[in-house]
Amino acid sequence: MRWLSPLLAVALTVLSGAMLFAVLGNKPWQGIHVFFIQPISDIYGLSELLLKATPLMLISMGLAIGFRAGVWNIGAEGQFILGAVFATGIALMAGDTSAFWSLPVMVLAGAVGGALWAAIPAWLRTRFGTNEILVSLMLVYVAQLLASWLIYGPWKDPDGYNFPQTRNFGDSALLPVLIEGTRVHAGFILALFVLLAGYVFLQLSMQGFRMQVGGQAPDAARYAGFSGKQAIWVGLLAGGALAGVAGMTEVAGPMGQLTAQISAGYGFAAIIVAFVGRLHPVGILASSLIMALFFLGGEQAQQQLNLPSSISKVFQGMLLFFLLASDLFIAYRLCWQSGLRRA
Repeated sequence: MRWLSPLLAVALTVLSGAMLFAVLGNKPWQGIHVFFIQPISDIYGLSELLLKATPLMLISMGLAIGFRAGVWNIGAEGQFILGAVFATGIALMAGDTSAFWSLPVMVLAGAVGGALWAAIPAWLRTRFGTNEILVSLMLVYVAQLLASWLIYGPWKDPDGYNFPQTRNFGDSALLPVLIEGTRVHAGFILALFVLLAGYVFLQLSMQGFRMQVGGQAPDAARYAGFSGKQAIWVGLLAGGALAGVAGMTEVAGPMGQLTAQISAGYGFAAIIVAFVGRLHPVGILASSLIMALFFLGGEQAQQQLNLPSSISKVFQGMLLFFLLASDLFIAYRLCWQSGLRRA
């Protein structure tokens, strides 16, 4: 049932989506076709699916490491933004020069930026016992304001017709395209490698075993001498670093610059992806593709069915709701009784 309930949740989401399209005045089958089938009906659509799934895979894998240890990093959106900011700083420093070091240093800078942002709730949690959920979440808005200040201020493109954006990156600071005529880039290969490394860490390493024991049986972990503080630091730093790398792939991939639209909601959507994927790399790969389809379907529904752009978030919320409802039956079962019990 642990693996059946996500499939059941997806099926219920599609069924409820059809009912939602009918309520909004559209034919259910037409809505399902526009939202789920049309976005991936050609090679370009499939490439866009991989493009959208890339940051989701990176962020979700990092979050899964922390979630396995009971460390609840809800601020991946802010860490994503900081990674994009740090990577942009390197790209602007490189300029139009053909520096071979640009991309490797940008990846490292993105990881450092995200990890530093995640280190704040980690330090506050281990030093003062604060709640990492609230701290990491509130830091998202600080990160958004910091990025806005840079875009509207010192990094603003003087030739950008007053749009809130930086200069375009040089060719050496852009990720190579994998398929000519599409936008899918080498970041997708990097995301697959991260999933493989995440599998090795969680399933085959001693540190991964310690973190999982700490999340599932804290008393047993303390009895075995596993460090709770170390699990907090590893969980938050891993999530922050991979979210930062995802931010780097976004600015160095389809955007080619830092703009006010850098915050696309990937950090929050990745939380759903991690849980739908059962915190397992293979599950995360599949659920990232499903969530990416929600992003693409939302854009298609907005253009062809005149629905608001928030329709994508409605589907994300329904998926999470049905997943939680389906998970209820993993540990519990319904018992029908003929009469009321007496106290």
